[in-house]
Amino acid sequence: MSSFLSGVRVLDLTRMLAGPYCTMLLADMGAEVIKIENPEGGDEIRRMGPPFIEGESAYFISINRNKLGMTLDLKRPEGRQIFLELVEKSDVVVENFRPGVMKRLGLDYPVLRERNPRCVMCSISGFGQTGPYRDRPAYDLVLQAMGGSLGITGEPGERPTRCGLPIGDLAGAQMAAFAIVSALYEREKTGQGTVIDLSLMESLVSLMSYIAQYYFADGTVTRPEGTRHRSVAPYQVFETLDGYVVVAVFGEGFWKSFCEAIGRTDLLKDPRFATNLDRVAHREALDEELEREIRKRPTREWLGLLEKFQVPSCPVRSIDEVLEDPHLKARGMFTTMEHPACGTVRTLANPILTPKGRPPVHHAPLLGEHTNEILARVLEKTPPEIQAIRASGVV
Repeated sequence: MSSFLSGVRVLDLTRMLAGPYCTMLLADMGAEVIKIENPEGGDEIRRMGPPFIEGESAYFISINRNKLGMTLDLKRPEGRQIFLELVEKSDVVVENFRPGVMKRLGLDYPVLRERNPRCVMCSISGFGQTGPYRDRPAYDLVLQAMGGSLGITGEPGERPTRCGLPIGDLAGAQMAAFAIVSALYEREKTGQGTVIDLSLMESLVSLMSYIAQYYFADGTVTRPEGTRHRSVAPYQVFETLDGYVVVAVFGEGFWKSFCEAIGRTDLLKDPRFATNLDRVAHREALDEELEREIRKRPTREWLGLLEKFQVPSCPVRSIDEVLEDPHLKARGMFTTMEHPACGTVRTLANPILTPKGRPPVHHAPLLGEHTNEILARVLEKTPPEIQAIRASGVV
């Protein structure tokens, strides 16, 4: 396993998507992540499907690899006591309960800090721990709508379209992992942990980058433009004789090559299309010319010509085409893992590639799979003590 975060122990109280994805990233990079679930059913994602693989949720398997699994009832005093003992021996606590739940449990940051001043706590929520929206429930679709991405995605004049990826959850998960690693680095200098208030909506809004800056600059409100780019033309999907092709003419050099590739060098002499600024200003006329031309030939033929002239282009691929891609296979982006219930499972690898390769992948834990191990190895409980804890029903 990757050694970047070797020696870091993370207590994972998260469920659903954003939190587990965040802690999986940490686990991939070598942290010991202990996923703590309620003994009564655990994370709701365990029941999310179809599809299921031998009764196990494919969704759950995809975002909980490389973790240890433990059950613990935090609503009971005995469960909270065991959790605090774990905090004393851990570096990070990640939770994504509704704001206020950890305090009601008696497990908010002041309590954790008293037990372990070096502990980093990351609270992931839809809208943050403060503010008018803090108590609102938030799922990915809500985040995309509230965060603005839904309002700029889709074809002009049509119903808003959800991004096919759960970007509202995943953006926050990656930002949370980045914040946690940054806090651990700061701790190396100060010796003190900290608390992170991570809003999924704010993480998504932060991705607005130049779109937000357009508004701050001149009040421009970006609307759905399909695959077009507001500041670049042509930069979009075009329909061919038998499908679609993506063309990204980002720069004047590519414009000349593109016109040569499609056999329309006459467009280079048209003053309406002389520069990118001109092409953006006369986008409708340009699109009409290009769409008429590109519909004349099949996708494969266009791709051959565009590649010959080194114009950035590609087909629009389906998921199965991506997951069977020879380039990704050659680079090891797909791997397998052995699962105690499912057998050999094909899955995605971590995208970070180092001279040591990619981080190995181990199966997502069964519910409570490592409870006894954690009680014994981490908390040094004796077999009779573990037996008594199990008899109490707290794990």
